[in-house]
Amino acid sequence: MTPRVTTEFWISAYRTRLQLAEIPAFITSKGDATAGAVLVKLNTLDGQARVFHRSYDADFNRVWVVLSEGDERDVDQAISNQRGFDPDLWVIEVEDREGRHLLDEEGLSE
Repeated sequence: MTPRVTTEFWISAYRTRLQLAEIPAFITSKGDATAGAVLVKLNTLDGQARVFHRSYDADFNRVWVVLSEGDERDVDQAISNQRGFDPDLWVIEVEDREGRHLLDEEGLSE
């Protein structure tokens, strides 16, 4: 069994990768440090956005999937709805005109 990293540790590693790629990211909602769920909002700075959450694929691998996308206000509402269900939820906002979020990189599905 692979040991799981804490949410806070994963977020720190993710933010470091983004920083190395010169992609701005901000924690807009801080959740439970040990096991809080994470949403990643990708803001393309053109009024559009996408929010990702971790899920499992058919082979039970952890993957990032789109929870909501479109007008940024609609995406923000979807995030707000999720926060209403889960007060321990982390939200990270990534800002990149090219749509880079790095969630598809090795190790970020953990």
